[in-house]
Amino acid sequence: MGPKRTPRQAVAKAGVASSQTSSLSRATESQSTSGITPPGSRIPAVPTAADSSAIVQQAWASYIKDTPRKLKLVDTFMVFLAAVGIIQFVYCILVGNYPFNAFLSGFSITVGQFVLAASLRMQANPDNSGQFEKVTPERAFADFIFGSLILHFFAYNFIN
Repeated sequence: MGPKRTPRQAVAKAGVASSQTSSLSRATESQSTSGITPPGSRIPAVPTAADSSAIVQQAWASYIKDTPRKLKLVDTFMVFLAAVGIIQFVYCILVGNYPFNAFLSGFSITVGQFVLAASLRMQANPDNSGQFEKVTPERAFADFIFGSLILHFFAYNFIN
């Protein structure tokens, strides 16, 4: 937290910030040539498709470069689980859910595995080592396996 200010100092600081904001908005108005943002408007310009694709490409390149290989494997498993869950749900809507226990069990396993994989990813990520000081990646994987076994045991009993 910063130093405590009197109400007079807060109002003076807000006045400085609003004058900086108005000069910034004048600068962006002069830079806006797309015609999407009306003059004098404080609404930001709508990003174009080129801006969005550049953002996605930069995020993907950063992911490929900075993410460890083990985490990419967990991410791939999570994408697979999401796809299986979507396929199960669409199948249930289109074809029907006659053995409702089987659908509910399969969908619950998919969601449960996704949650367990997300937990594994958080605990095995080297960037989060400060938050999980006492949990090694091996311990996180053992917890994931134990949780998966319990999840599958309950789902198997639920189908019966």
